[in-house]
Amino acid sequence: MAASPASTHEAALTLLLRRGEATAAELAEQLGVSVQVMRRHLRSLERDELVEASPSADGPGRPSNRWRLTANGRGRFPDGSEHFALGLLQSLSQSLPPEQVRTLLSQQAQGQAAAYQQQLGEGELAQRLERLVELRRREGYVADCHAETGSRAWLLQEYHCSVSRVAEAFPLICDQELQVMRHTFPDCTVERVHWKLDGDHSCGFRVEPRD
Repeated sequence: MAASPASTHEAALTLLLRRGEATAAELAEQLGVSVQVMRRHLRSLERDELVEASPSADGPGRPSNRWRLTANGRGRFPDGSEHFALGLLQSLSQSLPPEQVRTLLSQQAQGQAAAYQQQLGEGELAQRLERLVELRRREGYVADCHAETGSRAWLLQEYHCSVSRVAEAFPLICDQELQVMRHTFPDCTVERVHWKLDGDHSCGFRVEPRD
């Protein structure tokens, strides 16, 4: 049965929330629809002021638009995203072996980290962390970072997680978040030092540059 336009809209918004930005072709591949259909969905979302695009020359030929959520688009969450994500993960866990679900989440983590890296640039670690905190806040997190006393490490703290209810039902999401951090900062050692699901006040990551 074909997905309804509303469900495809919600799925596209959720993917853009997690990835930061993507082309119509990238979204179409993830959602299993044609690029032409995906472009129609994106234009509809653009008319509703939920997404916006900017041209990007990723290679030879015609530049492609990279789509991202607007403030109105981000405002659609936390309502629809949690229900969609929970339903999607429940369907995946019921129809796929656990290892395959982990592989899909790992691929999602790498894609999100790649989007973050593109937006963070190649500056000093402190600058990249501050930029990441800004991006995470736009996604619905309550986050900050500070230098660890007596070392070169930084602590990234997240006091509210925009996927917390999903993570409560599927703790594998927390493993994905750790992978996102490690892929986003490949020149650093990243470890989880606080975890809300373990009773801590916040989720925290220790990020230390490698020699």
